[in-house]
Amino acid sequence: MTALAHTHGHKAANYAKTAMLMAGLTALALLVGSKLGGPQGLILAAVIIGVTNLVSFWFSDRIALALNRAQPVPPGSLPEVERIVSELAARANIPVPKLYVVPTQSPNAFATGRNPQHAAVAVTAGILDLLDERELRGVLAHELSHVINRDTLISTVAGTMAGMISFLARSLFWFGGAMLSGGRDGDRRRGGGFAELGVMLVAPIVALLLQMAVSRSREYGADASGAELCDDPRALASALAKLENGVRQLPDSTAPATSHLFIVNPLSGTSLRALFSTHPPTQERIRRLLAQEA
Repeated sequence: MTALAHTHGHKAANYAKTAMLMAGLTALALLVGSKLGGPQGLILAAVIIGVTNLVSFWFSDRIALALNRAQPVPPGSLPEVERIVSELAARANIPVPKLYVVPTQSPNAFATGRNPQHAAVAVTAGILDLLDERELRGVLAHELSHVINRDTLISTVAGTMAGMISFLARSLFWFGGAMLSGGRDGDRRRGGGFAELGVMLVAPIVALLLQMAVSRSREYGADASGAELCDDPRALASALAKLENGVRQLPDSTAPATSHLFIVNPLSGTSLRALFSTHPPTQERIRRLLAQEA
């Protein structure tokens, strides 16, 4: 259909890039596991990858909603939002996702769920006060595009794996001290210990960069397909500008582990976290949307 033409046209390239990045995360996790415990550590890392991905697949939506204190929307309590989501879901030929409200004045929105049949869209109280109907429609179209493209699952798995790599690297820190200690055994293993120390320091940074790359790729794709779904790229561009400014004034650090799910980074303007954003620059997103309108 026309609204999804852009998604279909770029799906192969986007998913190939995402698959490569996810493979990089997996390889990095296995490397850290092998440095932590040799062959047994490699097996342990593989088991942890399987378990975390399984948990992410089945429970990512519940975890994200719970961490952000999202509350289900009673039918009829937000008629404008319910109407827009129903119309967009019908146009995209997917089930209407469940609606939630996050009790914060920081303006934002996110989608979660492993597939369109088990999806949820959450909006903050602040976004309902900030955006007009056109802009809100653009934001909701963006979030439904994440659902259509299974981005919600991909981003959650990427975030979970990046966190797991950081955990393994911290474990390596505690065990690494023994490897670098004195004595004959320490002398024999000093070279290997320094190599493991290097992995401990570099792995979390590389994992974060890979997670950022996955998330940014999916955000650009959801902007483009969302703009086509609502037939209004300028409305989504206008919404992004307002949201960027609104989040800078009222950042929300309630659940930093889920920041990659939101349409704009909820941590914008808060210390050094903004330097490691999982979102592409808002101005570049706006530029691409306005070019799409031409």
